[in-house]
Amino acid sequence: MEQEQQAFVLRVLDTAQDLTLATIRPDGYPQATTVSFAHENMLIYVGIGRHSQKADNIRGNGKVSLTINLPYHDWREIRGLSMSASAELLDDPREAAEAAACLERRFPAVSEWCGPDMAHEVAFVRIRPQMVSVIDYSKGFGHTELVST
Repeated sequence: MEQEQQAFVLRVLDTAQDLTLATIRPDGYPQATTVSFAHENMLIYVGIGRHSQKADNIRGNGKVSLTINLPYHDWREIRGLSMSASAELLDDPREAAEAAACLERRFPAVSEWCGPDMAHEVAFVRIRPQMVSVIDYSKGFGHTELVST
């Protein structure tokens, strides 16, 4: 990934507050859900219900896709990301604590649901992008650049 593309990706990750995460259901159909996220460089973290369908889907197949869009008023301002990625539930308590801390830095209210007494209810997910489609309609309608991480 070129430096300009990486700067764009990190700017979107820094600015947007939620993403749409598509997981694969057991019947092969995608399931898309909006979730809040935090990141450290290119690693993305989300918190989900430990017993949710998203968690079950990730347990069964860690291949995911996601989109992140910045707010816009006109289609010529559309900027965002579309990614294929691998996702994993963080079962190691140390890794889960790191993910919780990352999310809490961005969303202080996360502390209400990520404490040790909620470990049986909340699962943290680490998402590693594989391919990123950089979307920037300010460069022309439908402008995308596909890059690997």
